[in-house]
Amino acid sequence: MGSGANKSLNAAEIDRLALEVATSPGSKAFLPLAEEYGKAGMWDEAAGVLEDGLKLNPQFITAMVALGRAYDQLNQPVKAVAILEEAVKLSPENLRAHRTLAKIYTAQGAKEAALQSCRAILAANHQDQEALALCAKLQPPAVGDSPAPSNVAAATVVPPVEVSVGTVDHQAAAAEIPLLVQGTPVGVNAEAGFSPKERADVAQLRRWLGNIELNRRDRNPPAD
Repeated sequence: MGSGANKSLNAAEIDRLALEVATSPGSKAFLPLAEEYGKAGMWDEAAGVLEDGLKLNPQFITAMVALGRAYDQLNQPVKAVAILEEAVKLSPENLRAHRTLAKIYTAQGAKEAALQSCRAILAANHQDQEALALCAKLQPPAVGDSPAPSNVAAATVVPPVEVSVGTVDHQAAAAEIPLLVQGTPVGVNAEAGFSPKERADVAQLRRWLGNIELNRRDRNPPAD
């Protein structure tokens, strides 16, 4: 089947799923729709669909990870890291989230954070070649040391960096959220290294994550 036929099938599937999402806003059809957008290279559309869908399905971890990948494809690493760290906070063993985080952390020069994600992957599969290669690149053995054993699953798994989201006082909670910008952990109040667009993007994403947390708490109130 030629590429033109594949594009026609993709467009038809996008139309079908878009109609399903429009007629059933609370359904999870937004995820396969976003995936079809991604296949077509329409990452802006994919991110928009995922953001809207997560407002109604705030605990849909797979969609959160997909949104992190969309942000990564759009070259928005700050937003990608924020949503992916929230995903691994809720689902620490989500390997897809850790893979994307490891890639972004490495690009930012955040060596230790990248190693944390690699270790989480290797704890689940100690023969994961991609994670093993990245670990070897990030932490090569010192001269004279014996090569590290291939079974690195026994290594202590350092919990991934957590991102706290706002509950009631968004401004106060936001001050506690660590971000990695160009490989350097900084508080959100230290905005000297942020461009105006980055500050606006981070503020918008923080409000959105805070709303997701509020919705989650409303749906699952703490036991007395």
